[in-house]
Amino acid sequence: MIYLMAIQKVEDFNEWKKVFDEHSKKRETMGSKGAEILSVSNHPNEIVVITKWEDLDAAKKFSSSTDLKNVMKRAGVVGFPELRFLDEINLTEH
Repeated sequence: MIYLMAIQKVEDFNEWKKVFDEHSKKRETMGSKGAEILSVSNHPNEIVVITKWEDLDAAKKFSSSTDLKNVMKRAGVVGFPELRFLDEINLTEH
C-alpha cells in the first residue's frame, strides 16, 4: 500500500471538507482506496490528509493533476501542500 500525505493550511475547515467530500468519486476513479484526515491540535485549519493507493504512479498522477489544483483552490487551500509519498513497511495492532 502507498500513502500520499498532504500537509496543508485551509481558510475554513468546514468549507474545505465539503469540497473534499464532493471530490471523493474523482479520487476513487483515479485509484484512491480511502483517506484519513487529521488536524494539528488547537489549529483546526492546519490539516494532514493521508490517502491510500495501491499504486505509486496513480498517487503521483493524482497529486500532479490540474483537476486537483482546481479543487484545492475552490476549497480554500492556502498555497500548495507539502506532499510525501510513503510506503507501508509494517503494521501492528498496538
